[in-house]
Amino acid sequence: MSEQEFLKELEAKLWKAANKLLPSLDAAVYKHVVLGLVFVKYVSDSFETRREKLRADFTDADNDYFLGDDADEAFISEELENRDYYTEKNIFWVPQAARWTYLQDNIRLSAGSPMPLGGEFKGAGKLIDDTMELIEKENPKLKRILNKNYAQLQIEQTKLADLLDLIASIPFTHETMQSKDILGHVYEYFLGMFAAAEGKKGGQFYTPKSIVNLIVEMVEPYEGRVYDPAMGSGGFFISSEKFIEEHQGKIGNISVYGQESNPTTWRLAAMNMAIRGIDFNFGKEPAGSFTNDQHPDLRADFVLANPPFNQDKDQWWDASLEGDARWIYGSPPEGNGNFGWMQHMIYHTSPNGVVGLVLANGSLSSTSGGEDKIRESIVKADLVEAIISLPEKLFSNTGIPACIWILNKNKNNRKETLFIDATKVGHLPTKRKRLFSVEDIQSLVDTFRNWRNGSDYKNIDEKYYSASMKEIAKNDYILTPGTYVGIVEEENDGVEFVDKMNALTSNLGEQLKESARLEEQIKKNLARLGYEF
Repeated sequence: MSEQEFLKELEAKLWKAANKLLPSLDAAVYKHVVLGLVFVKYVSDSFETRREKLRADFTDADNDYFLGDDADEAFISEELENRDYYTEKNIFWVPQAARWTYLQDNIRLSAGSPMPLGGEFKGAGKLIDDTMELIEKENPKLKRILNKNYAQLQIEQTKLADLLDLIASIPFTHETMQSKDILGHVYEYFLGMFAAAEGKKGGQFYTPKSIVNLIVEMVEPYEGRVYDPAMGSGGFFISSEKFIEEHQGKIGNISVYGQESNPTTWRLAAMNMAIRGIDFNFGKEPAGSFTNDQHPDLRADFVLANPPFNQDKDQWWDASLEGDARWIYGSPPEGNGNFGWMQHMIYHTSPNGVVGLVLANGSLSSTSGGEDKIRESIVKADLVEAIISLPEKLFSNTGIPACIWILNKNKNNRKETLFIDATKVGHLPTKRKRLFSVEDIQSLVDTFRNWRNGSDYKNIDEKYYSASMKEIAKNDYILTPGTYVGIVEEENDGVEFVDKMNALTSNLGEQLKESARLEEQIKKNLARLGYEF
């Protein structure tokens, strides 16, 4: 079975089964219930795969792990419980009472029943919490990461047991895929589906994969410090890892820094890093980037982010932010956090660093609260390398038109900015969802790289335009790509505008008259029945 077929079959099975359990829980809660258990299944499967390999190696005379001809089953079993054999291969150590088979075998017990490894059964939720606690205790990297409130949620035992059976059917093995990639796909799939189920709230942590990949390909984080101050589940970091691997780099060449205010999402991001063996620093605790900056001294080489759009005063502003050192280009309006986020990122960027962020289109042209002056200052500082306007329906959580800003403190093309209109790029697999194909992303990336490197680039009407700082100044520092790429005139149908308007208003007048007639008729009919206005 091909990778694509394997993953599609896996997706269909997972979501269909998950929906059977979803109605009893809010999607915002359910995602953490599901993904926490998926993580335990992955950790346990990885442990068991290593265990089977060790068993074979212990009895292979040609292997360095060979235990000798006199090694009996008892000795082999003892050696299989030596945690060093697992941690040396970056496999999490899973104690017996936290292994998946133990969890699945005992989750349907009756309250008060004795447990095989001691103690008594106190409920399905408590058993899962104990499993999480044990895994965290034995693996310092996972400290404070795993979700341990299953008992508190008071989910029916049968529903938790059914969910365990569902997750048990996830195969973390494929002939051409690594187990961490399968888990990563399961995570991404569930996150996307939960974002759609939750609506606006879900999108606070989920950025469409195609947008993440596009930004990463443009920013090119080969090595150095990578930072996301609104990291959600860590999608930008995962995509950076894939980018490095695809370009024959080493994942050890980047160090990852992030921040997230939602405690459960913060844990989810940490789990995402842990399964990939990526060293990370997400601060001491979940916290807001503006008022409790976990990395005050960080100057990152690459900043990648999709912060919340258009946050109002209650969502981002605090009196302590007045006159903040981060507002280098002007104090952002209290009523909108867009330029607060942007300046926070610029502040945390190294002298030669690059920023790739997603913002609402309003950031390109707004004049309210002094945003136009901030935008002007950022342009004059020659930081704006590229602006990409995005099509509608890319984001499951918002209908607000969005754009990508690429900011660069060491631009190749001084006093020039590339404008890309991508509003017509992509395809619609459904009426509500638009996707970028691999070819779509590559075409946009190639255009940007060619422009940046000064090779094989030319302006194309309605698509790309390289504007000078003088041109931008003439347009009052408005950065909407449509202003620069031009609009191809539509073919003239030969009908004068005045004639068209006369025809339209005449038609509208007739329709309004008919509407009034019908309204009167409805009133008369109601009056005959004894109901008068």
